Amino acid sequence: MQTVVVRHWYGFGLALLTAVLWGMLPVALKLCLEVMDAISITWYRFTAAALVVGIMLYKTKALPPMRAISRTNNLLIAAAAVGLIANYVLYLQGLNYLNPETGQVVIQLAPFLLMIGGILIYKEQFNRLEKLGALILLSGLMLFFNDRLPVLFSSLGEYTQGVLLIVVASITWAWYALSQKVLLRAVTAKQLTLILYSAGGVALLPFSDLASVTQLNSLQMWALVFCCANTLVGYGAFTEALNVWHASKVSAVIALAPLFTFASMEMAVWVWPDHFVASELDTWAYIGAGMVMLGSMLAAAGKAKAKQA
Repeated sequence: MQTVVVRHWYGFGLALLTAVLWGMLPVALKLCLEVMDAISITWYRFTAAALVVGIMLYKTKALPPMRAISRTNNLLIAAAAVGLIANYVLYLQGLNYLNPETGQVVIQLAPFLLMIGGILIYKEQFNRLEKLGALILLSGLMLFFNDRLPVLFSSLGEYTQGVLLIVVASITWAWYALSQKVLLRAVTAKQLTLILYSAGGVALLPFSDLASVTQLNSLQMWALVFCCANTLVGYGAFTEALNVWHASKVSAVIALAPLFTFASMEMAVWVWPDHFVASELDTWAYIGAGMVMLGSMLAAAGKAKAKQA
């Protein structure tokens, strides 16, 4: 009995750590974007994570058996790599035009799109709780943009471009996740992480301005270090949480990530006013953000109910 309780709180702590790290990430990325471009930042994140994971797998003699992977899986690896690279880069490019809170709220479309993909590709069922969660999520998004809807739909300005880029980033994340679902039958999560991050580093190298890192001030440099560590620690905590706790509960806790983005931005505006300005969000926008988080949680709960059935 004691073991179950410990695993519960351990899993909850890991999921909460993931939500905090992913919630703080857009704020740190915004600092890096003041000097570096999206591709260069992503290259550093991919390469740093690949080096650390590669060393870990090498020491444990658990490097991915590339020769044993089938041709079909190689195509899926390429598809997953394209999806993950596009997700990282497009999300960053969207942040160029948006505040971190908006970016984090819009990216919550990703798990919803993953559910839709599961229904279309894997013929999964869409139960009532998932439908309710999806409805609340989409309604929350509309409410979040309540005062920006005329701008969003009437012109292709920077704000609209930013939202569209992050919507596409959500689609590419779902694409990556659907590909990963099959690949994890052939390789472990760490092995797949090494393959995809290595592929991302190689693919982005010709388009990266690596020297731009020398233009960062101390604050921006620490932000980049945090982003690189976040890529590794956040994903590691997420994977471990899935190993020791129910996936639906992990997903429900991670849905709180926007809450930590809002809190991080409040602190950033107060501590670094030269770099951040307060977002002009009204009460309805905050209510909408809450609905988005609630919708994600309900959808996660609905997924658990479907699996039990």
